[in-house]
Amino acid sequence: MTAMRLTLLAALLACTTGALAADASAFDPELAKRLGADERGMRSYVLCILKTGPKDAEIKGDERTKIFEGHFANIGRLADEGKLAVAGPFGKNDKGYRGLYIFAVSTIEEAEALVQLDPAVKAGIFVPELTPWYASAAMMAVNETHKRIQKPKN
Repeated sequence: MTAMRLTLLAALLACTTGALAADASAFDPELAKRLGADERGMRSYVLCILKTGPKDAEIKGDERTKIFEGHFANIGRLADEGKLAVAGPFGKNDKGYRGLYIFAVSTIEEAEALVQLDPAVKAGIFVPELTPWYASAAMMAVNETHKRIQKPKN
């Protein structure tokens, strides 16, 4: 695993664990169950790096706009269903990394089925790279928190 990935994963874990850990001794069994935590407060995920796909440069204009509308709608739906813990784009980089998904599933096969629903993956704009990841179950609270801090669209 590259240093960039390790740094990213460490940052994600640090950001999410602090939000729920006001008092480390205050174990909340109901919260642990709701977030899918094991005895360590952890759970299985599948990390997905979306890389630049073979059709990225070919798709432009209204077609690209429509694909990305579907991409963002799919992200929202998967998050609302509890199947996607985190998603977001990468900044400009020389690795072809475009975005990240952390799927709240246990197997590569489950994540593969979910990532294939993404219109940008279907169109070849992105190519997914999947790997199992074991991390804090607190990551599952990110979407709920995000909805509370995102300004409504006017």
